[in-house]
Amino acid sequence: MELTPEELRKMYRTMAVIRRFEERALYEVGARHITGAVHSSAGEEASSTGVISALRPDDYIASTHRGHGHCIAKGVDPRQMMAEILGRSTGTNKGKGGSMHIADMSKGMLGANGVVGASVPLAVGAALSAKVRGTGQVAVAFFGDGGANQGVVHESMNLASIWKLPVVFVCENNLYAESTPVEYHLSAASVADRAVGYSMPGVTVDGQDVIAVYKAAREAVERARAGGGPSLLEVKTYRYRGHTAFDNPRTYRTEEEEKYWHERDPLVIFRQRALDEELLTEEEMDSAEKEAEGLIEETVRFADEGLEPDPEELLNNVYADYPREQLTLGAGFPR
Repeated sequence: MELTPEELRKMYRTMAVIRRFEERALYEVGARHITGAVHSSAGEEASSTGVISALRPDDYIASTHRGHGHCIAKGVDPRQMMAEILGRSTGTNKGKGGSMHIADMSKGMLGANGVVGASVPLAVGAALSAKVRGTGQVAVAFFGDGGANQGVVHESMNLASIWKLPVVFVCENNLYAESTPVEYHLSAASVADRAVGYSMPGVTVDGQDVIAVYKAAREAVERARAGGGPSLLEVKTYRYRGHTAFDNPRTYRTEEEEKYWHERDPLVIFRQRALDEELLTEEEMDSAEKEAEGLIEETVRFADEGLEPDPEELLNNVYADYPREQLTLGAGFPR
């Protein structure tokens, strides 16, 4: 199945929105002196866009601490995302979660997650639910190369393989677990090599090429949806910014390395390929860029119009099934 011009344009627009959102979010957080870590996924746009373009709207994803791109690609409203990051009650989580806890169940986005690897069993649980209910849905579990060494990731892959669950494990290998190079912490030659231990296909793909990512993800998703069980997809990519907004200077990386990866910018690669192969016109891609820029301006306006959460809302939507009077600060919590 070949991608249509409209699907290709949507991919490019999605990558452009992610890039502009990440740039603006970092700027706004810094300019407003907002406390809280923001993990930019600029440079990794082809990974989130390519994988999620292979999904149905009712499929599930579970994300990481670097989850803005996943959210946008899955259809979460960027306006509500910006409001969440800036601590407004109009945010996806009513301004209580911040960058690392954006979620939207209506979009099948099970949430970003500040605990490394912790989103993976959530996706496996969603896949189990889909199999039991017979809905034909697929779940995608995103994690990084650092998360690839977490025990819960291996437990999840083992269980998913035993039960042949419709889940795709996607390792976004951006070469660094915070500041530790992947060759220092990974025992195998690649993350994908570990798939054989769980009797599932393992594929490594160029994470700067959105079409290559899409094709690899589509094969894994179709296999999962048809009852073939899980797959492991390793996406080789690179984050352009530091681990967080505060990670400067990035002394653990060389200027030569960063230059190499900037020359392999996923938006530039797509644009050149689209022109060379006459997939899209310059005007179509310029139009998508302008739409992305306009949308990002709207995200900031929307966030600025929102109010900060009322202090009375502090404990709402945090604990379930307990009377509010039992949850007053300082009164002690039920055991």
